[in-house]
Amino acid sequence: MLELRGINTYYGNIQALRDVNIKINTGEIITLIGANGAGKTTTLMSVSGVVPPRSGEVLFEGNPIQGTNADKIVKMGICQVPEGRLIFPELTVMENLDMGAFLRNDTAGVKEDIEHVFSLFPILKERRKQDGGTLSGGEQQMLAISRALMARPRLLLLDEPSLGLAPLIIRQIFEIIKKINEESNTTVFLVEQNANLALKIAHRGYVMENGEIILADTSDKLLANEDVKKAYLGL
Repeated sequence: MLELRGINTYYGNIQALRDVNIKINTGEIITLIGANGAGKTTTLMSVSGVVPPRSGEVLFEGNPIQGTNADKIVKMGICQVPEGRLIFPELTVMENLDMGAFLRNDTAGVKEDIEHVFSLFPILKERRKQDGGTLSGGEQQMLAISRALMARPRLLLLDEPSLGLAPLIIRQIFEIIKKINEESNTTVFLVEQNANLALKIAHRGYVMENGEIILADTSDKLLANEDVKKAYLGL
């Protein structure tokens, strides 16, 4: 579904990604793990069009999309849940969800999807008239994921969904990510510092250091890899 070929991305004269190659098949959960500042977020933003790569190719279903505007990439079926959630704090939960469906005009389908996200996150139904900024961190993360789902993505990009959340909420979020993948066959590209949890729900993983992919394997093999255990799993 998605392939990154030789991606080099810069911020001004500073190179953030170096010859990054990643493949993601339809229906997979793929995780990209690495230390803070390794280039994980930049990788997602290179896909979603927020920070276009300077060279290399981003192929979505075989078609190059690098250099395409971010809104057109959303129309193609790729949607990103950004680090820090970035919901609209002064809009209600319902208004945030409506913004996620901004590019759609199928009213019946939008209503159906609102009910679907409320079934995934019942607390959002209770909070539907509250301003997003009054929600807890965990509820805001649920809203950010739900807002992205309202665009009906085929590829969901998740950037640090566990950031700043309590362990119980993190487990709940990760269970829902797995459910989204299994029930709707939504492909998931997950960037996460909590390598242990990410690898437990992913099919395969990539390890990034200093803007480069240094290791790629199945999740089981990465969980058993001594270097990965030492560097990222605290074992």
